[in-house]
Amino acid sequence: QGKAFPDTLGKMLKKNGIDVKMINAGVSGDTTAGGRARLDWSLADNPDAVIIVLGGNDLLRGLEPSVSYANLDNIIKRLKAADISVLLAGMQAPRNLGSEYANEFDSIYRKLMKNHDILFYPFFLDGVALIPDLNQSDGMHPNQAGVELITERILPYVKALLIRVSK
Repeated sequence: QGKAFPDTLGKMLKKNGIDVKMINAGVSGDTTAGGRARLDWSLADNPDAVIIVLGGNDLLRGLEPSVSYANLDNIIKRLKAADISVLLAGMQAPRNLGSEYANEFDSIYRKLMKNHDILFYPFFLDGVALIPDLNQSDGMHPNQAGVELITERILPYVKALLIRVSK
């Protein structure tokens, strides 16, 4: 508690003089289908902006990239229809799933960004993935140092998101 990405991001924004209310609507182990199914519940607090970080668990389950795309596409359409600004954080498929799968999965995020004209952070785990000192013992989930690095790297994108909200 208090150390998850939304908490860390909220603290970092406050240090930068930006006072926002952060709502952690994430669920550990969630897939894009789970995020889609919970969207109405997640929007109950009427947010002005949303950062979508989904797809990693789809990868772990080897789900079809087209299904992940459809779920994310639906989420983004619903957010935009509600006039909610969106920042999409991409994931990258491990190469051990095969280059065809990896290339197809990796491309869904750029397609979504282009099709919806939303802000896009290419790889949520950039600089943290596969670095033992920045991950928990499972080797997949960032530890506190990893979360802080992710937060520092995504911060300019979040600031751009907040500028869109204020327009």
